[in-house]
Amino acid sequence: MNEITANEHPYSRLIPDAVLAAIEAEGISCNGQLLALNSYENRVYQIGVEDNDPIIAKFYRPERWSDDAILEEHAFSIELADREIPVIAPNASSQGKTLYCHQGFRFALYKRKVGRWPELDNFDNLRLLGRFIARIHAVGALSEFKFRAELTIASHAEKSFRFIMDGDFLPSHVIDSYSSTVQHVIERVKTIFAIAGHLRSIRLHGDCHPGNILWTSNGPHFVDFDDCIMGPAIQDLWMLLSGERHEMESQLVPLIEGYREFFEFDSLELIVIEALRSIRLLSYSAWLARRWVDPAFQQNFPWFNTPRYWEEQINILKEQLAIMDEPPLELFAA
Repeated sequence: MNEITANEHPYSRLIPDAVLAAIEAEGISCNGQLLALNSYENRVYQIGVEDNDPIIAKFYRPERWSDDAILEEHAFSIELADREIPVIAPNASSQGKTLYCHQGFRFALYKRKVGRWPELDNFDNLRLLGRFIARIHAVGALSEFKFRAELTIASHAEKSFRFIMDGDFLPSHVIDSYSSTVQHVIERVKTIFAIAGHLRSIRLHGDCHPGNILWTSNGPHFVDFDDCIMGPAIQDLWMLLSGERHEMESQLVPLIEGYREFFEFDSLELIVIEALRSIRLLSYSAWLARRWVDPAFQQNFPWFNTPRYWEEQINILKEQLAIMDEPPLELFAA
């Protein structure tokens, strides 16, 4: 596959001077300090401001979202913040504007919030996280997204599979094995969702892993609603579980205990946890493949698109097939 050089990618134009110019065009006086934060899908910077606290600027990846989809993300997080749910919503101008554009780059501004990863081996923390996620879902259930995606097998598993197979990514010696394994995974995922039956689809954070939760002395703060989506509630819960089966079941108890204080939890959704994990595995590989023309991805994910990567993915997906054949996690009473 042809390499894309740094000066060919759209983000190559987003040099520090362009970032600062974009911020100052909105009437904010920068002091020249700029720190690139750990973000790959978008470009995120901490910007120093004259006589004020630094702010965070998120420059959206060109051509990924429509303006309507971004504004819907903003509206959801603002709706949550207005109900005193601890989410980091975009700053709004005096006219209510949250999305800006400079030299073709769309961006949003946020208050800086400092925190650490949550300690998920602490059951009190899990209980508190369950409460706040339930509050997010209670608001999310009040209406539907019109411009955001919905989490489906077709959109996230089958589409990801097709993108990998249609591209020049797989080494010839793994094509058949990868294709066969993924097809078996997708069929098993379909079976699991059929067993679960109709699951309620609500507005979700969509990417609620520990890296998107800042823990402070006041508890959790949820950040980065860039992937907010319509889907089953369990999507925002299962990524907080880790370890062996008995460990995940132990973590599940306080998480759902806290959740049920503010929103109803359908235990049938436990059936699809491993199916959702399988979908995420496929989506992650396709995400890396779609972004491989971005030099930042080639620099930060050098292990991707190597024979070893695809061989390991086949083994991981085969393990997922075995796990999906096991009974779903059970929610035992404390």
